[in-house]
Amino acid sequence: MKKILIVDDQPGIRLLLTDILSSEGYQIMTAATGKEALDKIYSNTFDLIILDYNIPIIDGEKLLETLEKENKEVATIVISGLVEKIMDKVEQSKLVRKVIAKPFNISDFRLQVHSVLTETD
Repeated sequence: MKKILIVDDQPGIRLLLTDILSSEGYQIMTAATGKEALDKIYSNTFDLIILDYNIPIIDGEKLLETLEKENKEVATIVISGLVEKIMDKVEQSKLVRKVIAKPFNISDFRLQVHSVLTETD
């Protein structure tokens, strides 16, 4: 079973994505901040991280930098309401497989997640 970490400071988004992805058969953990995400990444193994770029304490950019420095190879999908502003930074990360703009279409989102997880097999 594939394990996914959802990192978003909005409880509604965490709940929505958990519902969608657990119904697809994935095992889900969530984090509300970058610090909480790092703690979970250090104590678990994930196949995919779904990362809101604009999160408190440690933002998405810093989180990705930290994972790269520590050679934590985890496929990441970045979700953001400000895709145009972050594209340059995000494209530099070797962990980021896709960037999805908020608000997103649920069926498209499900397909994107599936395609990234299939690539990592």
